[in-house]
Amino acid sequence: MQLPMRTPLFSSFFMMALCLLFFRASVVSGECLGDQQSSLLQLKKSLVFTTSLSTKLVHWIEDVDCCLWDGVTCNDGRVTGLDLSDESISNELDGSSSLFRLGYLQKLNLAGNDFNYSQIPYQFEKLKNLSYLNLSNAGFAGQIPIEISRLTGLVTLDLSNTNSFVPLVIESPNLATLVQNLSELMELYLDGVHVSAQGSEWVLALSSSLPKLRVLSMSRCHLSGPLDSSLLTLRFLSIIRLDGNDFSGPVPEFFADFQKLTSLSFKACGLTGKFPEKIFQLPTLRKLDLSSNVLLEGFLPEFPPNGSLENLWLTQTGFSGTLPHSIGNLKMLSTLDLSDCNSMDQSQAQWQTLHNWFMWTWQATISLDQFHHSAWPRI
Repeated sequence: MQLPMRTPLFSSFFMMALCLLFFRASVVSGECLGDQQSSLLQLKKSLVFTTSLSTKLVHWIEDVDCCLWDGVTCNDGRVTGLDLSDESISNELDGSSSLFRLGYLQKLNLAGNDFNYSQIPYQFEKLKNLSYLNLSNAGFAGQIPIEISRLTGLVTLDLSNTNSFVPLVIESPNLATLVQNLSELMELYLDGVHVSAQGSEWVLALSSSLPKLRVLSMSRCHLSGPLDSSLLTLRFLSIIRLDGNDFSGPVPEFFADFQKLTSLSFKACGLTGKFPEKIFQLPTLRKLDLSSNVLLEGFLPEFPPNGSLENLWLTQTGFSGTLPHSIGNLKMLSTLDLSDCNSMDQSQAQWQTLHNWFMWTWQATISLDQFHHSAWPRI
């Protein structure tokens, strides 16, 4: 007699559980909260951009949930990610912008726009939850504000400025002050930023404050040497890119002690002296660019079995000697540029050795065209 009563009761519990499941799902994905959508719409209204070039802002429509808009990421209805890179924005970013009311932002990308050579607003400090900030080639200029140093949760910071005639500057506050609180930082990109530092001050600033740093990219930053050994305290460094600075000295052997180094680039740095052979033999190193250092000397060493090098540029250097037969141990080698390396042995036998390596190794996708050598013999 009780059986007919249990079926509807079971159905009721089932429907309640189902509703609860849908409710929880909607909370996790989240409809955009009203204040968040309002701030984004105000931001769009304040920005000048070319509609024919925009792929995100042009599609922000009031009647559509902002969490569904291109470039917007939400969590529980709150905007946690905003990607407006390459949106052809062409006006200044005002300090009163509604952007700075998006206090839940964790990732912000404004790269590739033109903020009209304006200064980076100090109001960025309001976005205290940021872990990723990319303002690269966004048309900012002048002194980078001290307020950036208060974004203590930053893991990635990209302020690269390689496409502008008006530089970004780190002078006052200096680099040491700017990074002193950024202990969580793993990736730092300052390419093209004019860093005011005497000698190795910049090395000491980084090594004393950024223990977790993995990527250091500071090309064309007006840096000088010497390259201080304190850099070695950044033991997690995997990528070091310092092209276009003026070190006017040798590469220290301590670079061979970076146990996680995969990429090292010193293109056009005024390097002199003999390059340490041990660096070539780093078991983790995949990319090495020493090109355009005409006073840098050295020899190609014997390469260990299963060497890791994939790309090697020695263009316009003073490297000399012969190509070791052990170059065949570099099974992953895809680029080897020895152009204008006039002290290297250019004999027929040497180039035959190299030719045979390319023709018979299983990594036969390497193109001889990559050598661009003016004296390439007919073989």
